[in-house]
Amino acid sequence: MEILKQIEEKWQKRWEEAKIFEANPDPSKPKFFITVAYPYPNSPQHIGHARTYTLADVYARYMRIRGYNVLLPMAFHYTGTPVLAMAKRLAEGDKELIKDFVNVYKVPKEKLKELTNALAMAKYFHEEIKEGMKRIGYSIDWRREFTTIDPQYNRFIGWQFQKLSQAGYITRGSHPVGWCPKDGNPVSQHDTAGDVEPEIGDFTLIKFQYAGWFMPTATLRPETVFGVTNIWLNPKAKYVKAHVDGEKWIISQECAEKLAFQNRKVTVLESLEGKELIGKTVKNPVKGDEVLILPADFVDPKNATGVVMSVPGHAPYDYVALENLKHDSAKLKEHALDETAVKAIKVVSIIEVPSYSDIPAEDVVKKMGITEQTDPKLEDATKEVYRHEFHNGKMKANTGKYAGLPVAEAKEKVKQELISEGKAAVMYELLNKPVRCRCGTECIVKIFEDQWFIDYGNSEWKALARKCLEKMRILPEDLRTEFNYVIDWLHERACARKSGLGTRLPWDQEWIIESLSDSTIYMAYYTIARHIKEHGMQPNQLTQEVFDYVFLGEGNAEQIAQKVGLDKEIIEKMRSEFTYFYPLDSRHSGRDLVPNHLTFMIFNHVAIFPEKHWPRQIVTNGSVTMMGVKMSKSFGNIIPLREALKMFGADPLRLSVLATAELLQDAEFSPAVAKSMQEKIERLYKFVLEFAKENSETGKVSENMLTMIDRWMLSRLQEHIKNATEFMDTLAVRKAIHTVLYELEQDFQWYQKRIKDQKNNPERKAAINHVFSEVINAQIRMLAPVAPHICEELWEKIGGKGFVSLSSWPTVDETKVDVKAEENEALIMGLLEDTQNIVKATSITPKKVFYYVAAPWKWKIYRMALEKSAAGKIVQKDLMKELMKDSELRGKAKETADFAGKIIEEINRMPPEKRQRLLNIEAIDEKQVLKGAEDFLKNEINAEIHVYGEEDLNCYDPKKRAHLAKPLRPAIYMG
Repeated sequence: MEILKQIEEKWQKRWEEAKIFEANPDPSKPKFFITVAYPYPNSPQHIGHARTYTLADVYARYMRIRGYNVLLPMAFHYTGTPVLAMAKRLAEGDKELIKDFVNVYKVPKEKLKELTNALAMAKYFHEEIKEGMKRIGYSIDWRREFTTIDPQYNRFIGWQFQKLSQAGYITRGSHPVGWCPKDGNPVSQHDTAGDVEPEIGDFTLIKFQYAGWFMPTATLRPETVFGVTNIWLNPKAKYVKAHVDGEKWIISQECAEKLAFQNRKVTVLESLEGKELIGKTVKNPVKGDEVLILPADFVDPKNATGVVMSVPGHAPYDYVALENLKHDSAKLKEHALDETAVKAIKVVSIIEVPSYSDIPAEDVVKKMGITEQTDPKLEDATKEVYRHEFHNGKMKANTGKYAGLPVAEAKEKVKQELISEGKAAVMYELLNKPVRCRCGTECIVKIFEDQWFIDYGNSEWKALARKCLEKMRILPEDLRTEFNYVIDWLHERACARKSGLGTRLPWDQEWIIESLSDSTIYMAYYTIARHIKEHGMQPNQLTQEVFDYVFLGEGNAEQIAQKVGLDKEIIEKMRSEFTYFYPLDSRHSGRDLVPNHLTFMIFNHVAIFPEKHWPRQIVTNGSVTMMGVKMSKSFGNIIPLREALKMFGADPLRLSVLATAELLQDAEFSPAVAKSMQEKIERLYKFVLEFAKENSETGKVSENMLTMIDRWMLSRLQEHIKNATEFMDTLAVRKAIHTVLYELEQDFQWYQKRIKDQKNNPERKAAINHVFSEVINAQIRMLAPVAPHICEELWEKIGGKGFVSLSSWPTVDETKVDVKAEENEALIMGLLEDTQNIVKATSITPKKVFYYVAAPWKWKIYRMALEKSAAGKIVQKDLMKELMKDSELRGKAKETADFAGKIIEEINRMPPEKRQRLLNIEAIDEKQVLKGAEDFLKNEINAEIHVYGEEDLNCYDPKKRAHLAKPLRPAIYMG
């Protein structure tokens, strides 16, 4: 471990001194511009973060070694309220937070007082995160570093918002927003505990009538009001009678409090228990029938109104709850309910759905085996019914004028008509509640008046976003549907608040642009950040005209330069650097940012930049889990990045977070995995060092010096290079690591085993060293993007020129692909495995092993069968017609038919690729191949080896096994 730490420090120092990751425009090279979400510095990064950032760095290193001029910059996102909330909690002496800071984040106790200042806290964790990024070996161009509260960056964001405003995408008005009642601010993902984006849904409140009062039932499916059989209330919950905008409502106590935030005038008159209303009846405002109020513990008084209409024909939760209640005599008795009346409630079918009965809820509940209303499968059942009804359902005749309408259309029509008739209202609620602000308060929905919004609901803007998405490469491709879905449902979004850090709205200075709105086109700022810093540009020099010229090519450079007091050459260089590196080639982030930041990035780019500068690719990855649970402070399973680096080292940690899962899967981290990676790297280090020490010169090796096993190894190497390249091109990094670190290693170990007794042979030394050198050289270069420190060290040890980080990725040499050598070796491998399996199964220790290879006539049949199978599945009758055209085979028709019958099924099952490989080579001389491997097989099996053709005159075959031989499957006898 100590040697690995020394190697890391050595190469990080050398990279920095040589400035090899500082990317400047170079017309002689293709460019590749990669960014990853800039971090929020209110705590240190942990292993969970390392996956996203390491993946971006691996890709940057891969593209660099592929010959691209790669730019990977980094900045820090100070904007918003999270760091303010954290500093405030610290100042208030929050014991839990102090414990985390000291025990988990390793913040010195004497530093805590200083960190009660929000800016001091941000700067502290900024440096902590930056140091971690350096220590793990990220190939970042640090000249371009900035923070989102830098005055120069503020000017850039001001320019962005002026452009959005000029395009008509900024609006002012009243819209629902996620809201923290304590902080008095809108909240978005960056403001919430666990980075949860508040999802707002509009519930239709259908006003059922009860004794001169309205009981508004909250539903997302107003079209199902025709199928209501009863109302659910929570008997244990507190309800209130209240005047709401002049109407008399009965709602949950929590609802009354929330409605006040939605611009409704609410006056609470009295409280009552839910149980007081059980057994009463209410009138359906649409059908006019009376239905019972029944008890249900599952009704959440904190969700919307706390009053729920029951539609058991089309809502699995309602179906199961009603069935449970009908058979719960104790509960019926407890609430003095008429058992006969409850049991008489009939399910009403109002929607016709293909492939379902009249009662879809019943179908799905029974199919899933759900019997209790506490069964978590009810959530999936609800989604299934809703999905099929919404997309394929039609309203039945008992829905009156809506009969025959598709459910999707009826839903909106019913809602609008009920509202216009005064029979319904709207209430906004969080669909993914509970969502908590970082201050700890549970968030609600507020109708925010006179607020600034970005209008992501603009249909023309959506069309441009879709056009961009269509042209983009999305990795993994499965997420394209999710992006399209987000583009469809996005609507107005609050883009500013009155507190927090960040950029003030240029036309309304009391508002500060929020964190998911000032982080959508900052990739463009990276391209000019170094010039701004190097030339000491002042904020007032970065005018709208400067940015218009640099990013859009508008205006006259000389006139603009003169106006702002800058050299014309500087402005032109900024423009040139932007146009060289843009568009953004690859954007990296976790999946949780698809519903906001990543999609906002698309929207904002298409709003401001010409099509040639729209982003080209988005790469999204899953999370990191530990013992199956997502890494999170709330679960107590966080390991800060710098602590993990001390424990495991940079390269083992990089491998650990990338080697256990495909791109979108969650990666399971465990100290055991990191330890095993550490040991693997140490073994590789020792092996290469030993090789480099013993083999300083390989000498020139001609083709005729290479034996079949040498050609096999070099051929296998080409296959591994091909696979690793394909995997890296699609960022299937787990597969690439597996190829380079395991599959190639497995083949290399087999090669070493095969040439073990030849290493001291002077005639073989040059060829063997040549093969070793080729494999090690390629393996180091292919592993370099993932484990750069150890690979730099090994590259130096084997005499590689310069930095391996700037070398070239191995390419497939088709002249070294030798299918025959591979098939010959596959024969030896398979035969050794068969022999060892027999020894294991019989528990015998053979002194002699006899192998019998197939006769030439069998090979003739085998090859003819292979040829015929190329056209499709072979049938014995058809094959025999072909075989009987051969005079030799006609002379042994019975043996031919018997043998053909034995191999037909095997060849029909053979993968097409394997079949083609065998057709591309001549018949294998199995006897010669096995004779050449006699010494190897003897050492492996610890027995004398004898090889015969099955029809050899001197064939020793006491047990008559020879006739069982098939091509590529010699018969075996042990004595």
